[in-house]
Amino acid sequence: MSETGPVHVPVLVDEVVHWLDPRLGGVFVDGTLGGGGHTRVLAERVGPQGMVVALDRDAAALDAAQRALAGLPVRLAQANFADLPEVLAELKVRAVDGVILDLGVSSDQLADPSRGFSFSADGLLDLRFDPTEGEPAWRLLHRLSAEHLADLLSRYGEEPHSRRIARAIVDHRRHGPIKSAAELAGVVRRAVPASRQAEKIDPATLTFQALRIAVNDELRALEIALRRIPNCLRPQGRLAVISFHSLEDRRVKESFRDDPRYDVLTRKPIRPAPEEILANPRARSAKMRVAAKKAENP
Repeated sequence: MSETGPVHVPVLVDEVVHWLDPRLGGVFVDGTLGGGGHTRVLAERVGPQGMVVALDRDAAALDAAQRALAGLPVRLAQANFADLPEVLAELKVRAVDGVILDLGVSSDQLADPSRGFSFSADGLLDLRFDPTEGEPAWRLLHRLSAEHLADLLSRYGEEPHSRRIARAIVDHRRHGPIKSAAELAGVVRRAVPASRQAEKIDPATLTFQALRIAVNDELRALEIALRRIPNCLRPQGRLAVISFHSLEDRRVKESFRDDPRYDVLTRKPIRPAPEEILANPRARSAKMRVAAKKAENP
């Protein structure tokens, strides 16, 4: 987090506004506050008679948002979006008009060298959204067998060279734990074939993705949230989910298709316009799907 405030640039802002259609007096949820970009645009549109409930597992994001969003009708809560029903019950909110989940990593987290999200960070390889919960990534790397590591990299990163990378990690850690993001990125880059070095995406990307998903239990949280959020929506209230890789997008697509409480509004995922990708390259892999709660539950 920069000293002047959040640096994260939210993706698909115009599309989120179009599909959630926030109006004066409305009540919305941003389940992934991050830098507060989506929260701000929703809060400005619902006005003082409305409210935006913004959740994040990261206390640093909440602290920054407290300052950046001062004066807007926003209620902040440190919570996992899978726990949205409990958060709303605490606030005595019975139902909301819409929910946005942006499943990407915040640029503010990437910019904080102490968190380990950036490949070049020399700080401790943590990768947890809430550093008070669970096990940091460096400890996970140190205790898992090569077979278990390979399975994790394949399942959560869809890494085609998972076994080579896992063996390289186990060999390297004989000299001591791999404690920094920069050290892990170097191990992965040396382990993969030379052809991967020429690709636009860093060879360490899928390994970091897999570790981050594992230490934060991200896919389980998403699956729980997709089951529980319809109970928080008013009839015809909308849920928009922005995902950044196929593991997330597949779960959103299947949940929207198979849950009889949802009406799917986007038959194909919405992608950023070329102009947005040019201005914000991190938006290039974003996909947004939107569903509405049926007027009458089956």
